[in-house]
Amino acid sequence: MIVDPTFYVAAVPATILVGLSKGGFTGLSILAQPLLALVLSPIQAAAILLPVLIVQDVVSLYAYWRRWNRAELMRTLPGALAGILVGYLLAASVSDAEVALGIGLLSIAEAGRKVLTKRLKRPPGVAGPISAGLWSMVSGFTSMIANAGGPPLMIYLLRRPLGVQQFAATAVAFFAVVNWVKLPFFLALGQVSAENLSTSAVLLPVAILATFAGVALVRRVPADRFFGVVYFILAAVGVKLVYDGITAL
Repeated sequence: MIVDPTFYVAAVPATILVGLSKGGFTGLSILAQPLLALVLSPIQAAAILLPVLIVQDVVSLYAYWRRWNRAELMRTLPGALAGILVGYLLAASVSDAEVALGIGLLSIAEAGRKVLTKRLKRPPGVAGPISAGLWSMVSGFTSMIANAGGPPLMIYLLRRPLGVQQFAATAVAFFAVVNWVKLPFFLALGQVSAENLSTSAVLLPVAILATFAGVALVRRVPADRFFGVVYFILAAVGVKLVYDGITAL
C-alpha cells in the first residue's frame, strides 16, 4: 500500500471527481487522471483507479437500477467491446498523447456545435445506429488506452432523446460493463498488483460517498441545467485533453 501523504493529497480529490462522474456527471473522471499523474505513472494510476471504478459501478447501478435505456445499451455495447479489444492489441503502439489530443478536439467540436445550434435556433441533430457504433467503439478504445471513454459516449448520448435520469443511468450501465470487460486485459498487461489493490481499498470509502453525492446532485438539478453542465464538462475536458496531448507530443 502507498503510504506517502503526498499521494493522498492528489488521490482523494481525484477519487471524488471519479465518484461524481459515476453518480451521473459523466466525463469528470477524466480530470482525475492528471491529478494522479502528478504523483504516479499513468499506468499505475490507471491500475489503482480500475478497482475503485468497479466498486463505484456497483453503487451507481444500485442507485439507477433499471432506469437505463436498454435499446441504447444494445446499440452501444457491441462497439465498445470491439474498441476495448482493439485498444488492448494496440496498447503498446498508441500513445496517450495522441488519444488525448484527438478526443479533446472532438469534444470541443461537439460542445461548439451545441452552442452554434442553440444560437441559430436550429433543431438538434439526432444520432443514429452508425453514430452509436462509431462513438461506442471510440469510447471502448480510449477507455482501454487512456481511461478517456467518457467524451465519445457523451457525444453520442447527448444527441439522443433521453431524460436526465435515463441519460445518467445509461452511461452508468455502459461503463459498468466496459470496466468489467477491461479487467482481464489489465491483468494480462500486468497492471494489477497487491500494492495497487491495497491502495485502491483505502480510497473506496471516499469513492462510495462521492458516488452517492453525484447521484443526489443529478436528482436535484433541473433537466436544462443538467445538460448544460454536461456540455460544459465536455468542453472543459476537451480543453484539458488537448492541452495534455499537445504538451506531451
